[in-house]
Amino acid sequence: MTPYQLLGLVAIIVIARVILTVRPVAAASNGRSATLAKEYLDPFIYAGVAAWLLITFVARTYYIPSASMVPTLEVHDVLLVDKFEYRFRKPQQGDIVVFPPPIPTPDDFIKRVIGLPGERVRITGGIVYINGVAQNEPYIAEKPQYSLEIKQYGIYVDEGAGMQPLDPEQANIPPRSAWTSPDTIPPDCYLMLGDNRNDSEDSHVWGFAQFAGNFASGPRAGEHAGFTGRAFLIFWPFNQAKVLH
Repeated sequence: MTPYQLLGLVAIIVIARVILTVRPVAAASNGRSATLAKEYLDPFIYAGVAAWLLITFVARTYYIPSASMVPTLEVHDVLLVDKFEYRFRKPQQGDIVVFPPPIPTPDDFIKRVIGLPGERVRITGGIVYINGVAQNEPYIAEKPQYSLEIKQYGIYVDEGAGMQPLDPEQANIPPRSAWTSPDTIPPDCYLMLGDNRNDSEDSHVWGFAQFAGNFASGPRAGEHAGFTGRAFLIFWPFNQAKVLH
């Protein structure tokens, strides 16, 4: 149910509540029936309003259209995304995040935060290293078949033709003035990867996601960047419902 559908349902309930409130009571028995109806209807009104406020301002639903996050998220899963959390804290490594990518697309992307601002990241031999420390990633479908390294103010990727920098005209790679070091992730930038590493269009293709400001380069340079929120619950299908960590 979309927020608009939910709002319509709430409107119907409220209208019914108003009708019951203003309807003249012709007899004591009728008055008692109306009172009972209102007593039973009130909880539904409050619950409907609370649900609408929750979906509109705190959380949203997100449908998984692709296999880029398999096995953590399957195609057709429906998630709840917390839109409020990142108003109080920055994204953390391992968060599963919905965000607008720095490439033209009508839909938000969902990926896992791998590298944070100020961190050194490289991928070699199918293993992710953060600040030189190998990461344990039990959630991935298989080890990546590419190498990656942040160096010389860019993201260098090797998919079989040697290490090549991502093109700033095609990927979000901030100018040198935005970097604090040539081999660490720039401020407000995040390296995002899908759990299905070899079937995911992510930071090894389109550069950094940005938590704030505007995209620095690439096809959407100058457009507003940001994170929509953190995915925290799979609620459909019900038999696979689980909290995401």
